[in-house]
Amino acid sequence: MPDILARKTLDMIQSEVDEIGDHTLKRALGPTNLIALGIGAIIGTGIFVLTGSVAAQNSGPAIVLSFLLSGLGCCFAGLCYAEFASLIPIAGSAYTYGYATLGEIFAWIIGWDLILEYAFGAATVASGWSANVVQLLARLGIELPPSIIATPGAQLVEYRGFWQPVTSLPAGIDAASLPHATAVFNLVALLAIAAVTTILVIGIQESATVNTIVVFVKVGTVLVFIAVAGVYVLGHLPQAKVNWTPFIPPNTGEFGHYGWSGIARGAGVIFFAYIGFDAVSTAAQEARNPQKDMPLGILGSLGICTVLYIVTSALLTGIVSYTRLNVGAPIALGMSEIGVTWGEYLVLVGTIMGLSTVMLVMLLGQSRVFFSMSRDGLLPRWAGAVHPRFKTPWISSIIVGVFVAILPAVLPIGVLGELTSIGTLLAFIIVCAGVWVLRVRRPELHRPFKTPMVPLVPILGIVISFLLMAALPIATWIRLALWLVVGMGIYFGYGSKKSKVQQHLLAPQGKR
Repeated sequence: MPDILARKTLDMIQSEVDEIGDHTLKRALGPTNLIALGIGAIIGTGIFVLTGSVAAQNSGPAIVLSFLLSGLGCCFAGLCYAEFASLIPIAGSAYTYGYATLGEIFAWIIGWDLILEYAFGAATVASGWSANVVQLLARLGIELPPSIIATPGAQLVEYRGFWQPVTSLPAGIDAASLPHATAVFNLVALLAIAAVTTILVIGIQESATVNTIVVFVKVGTVLVFIAVAGVYVLGHLPQAKVNWTPFIPPNTGEFGHYGWSGIARGAGVIFFAYIGFDAVSTAAQEARNPQKDMPLGILGSLGICTVLYIVTSALLTGIVSYTRLNVGAPIALGMSEIGVTWGEYLVLVGTIMGLSTVMLVMLLGQSRVFFSMSRDGLLPRWAGAVHPRFKTPWISSIIVGVFVAILPAVLPIGVLGELTSIGTLLAFIIVCAGVWVLRVRRPELHRPFKTPMVPLVPILGIVISFLLMAALPIATWIRLALWLVVGMGIYFGYGSKKSKVQQHLLAPQGKR
């Protein structure tokens, strides 16, 4: 009978950190790379896409409170991640932290859960990337066949010069009067994932360099919007006040549709916007000075993005009534409302670049979790194979890339996004609990970065994350449960039998 609560000792983890040779990852990332990795994953779908739909359907102008609530939960979890990342600087993120503190079964659950988070998250972003690329190409006079730009069965109409979902039409537009088409396969999203996978296989330094360059471009795009929108709002304060009133629209009688429940549901949905700072921790084994730089990368990227989110959402709802924001490119709509035509193109380009880096960082995180689980024997050895030249987990990157490329081509973006959010929140709960447990069990450990006010901060992280999970639809909980059941089958059928920690415990004392 396997010991499912067996823990991976910190000595075993440290020996992996100190390894060198052909089967180890290359330490090439500095603090700027790590902060850029975090920003690259965080700024994307949330600020460029979800801001509009959440404001229109859940929170109204109070979307700033939804962002604040999500950011607060991420802050508590981020402090816990920072302590673990400095204490256990190895690839694997929450998976490795759970293994060291709570035991193997929890490590497997969180590892399997991280696959859900990163794979489905990258697929969600690929869907948004595809929609924006199609729109930009259409504005440039290049129209792609509607059959290859959305998931199978999606109903599209041609409006304002490009194909888009029927659900994105503004009120008052008769869909029946427009040209119709049915999508067959989202080839654009598939090609996006294929390109990002190729970059990741080539090398971590190259991937980080590309990400850093693009991060500066998309942050610049957000800052341009803030500058232009800020000037406009200051010059049209009466209009902005009308758009901001009521700040918290009254609830419609259904949970999650405006009112305080709408703010909570909005926070749960828009939580997807913050996913990414935890992906920084998956690159710990590739950081040059992880004890110092990992906390800076995690907390720095989280703080910068929270401020940008709140300011952008406040200005956007001041320019455009929240009732009109249920569109695929709300920031571009804001620029259009101001009358800045060049701004629409700038935002579309910035959105495409922004979503590109989110895909890159999420796929980076996914392959590194596979790498760690393989090294521990819970997954087959091929998942941990390191390319002799590029020093990257190339096989797992390709396998993950193929799997993720198929998801956005065939599954709706809404289902993908909700699964990503609930998976991430579960990971946050386990990390926060792990910090608390390890403080009790091993208080003497040297912690380069210490989470303040333990156990208060971990408890607040657990409570807020669970409340955000509770605000998500019941169908999402059912899908999560089914995913975990499949994972348990793999663990007891393969992982528990091949586990290196289990073999270490069973080995005679002299052979350990």
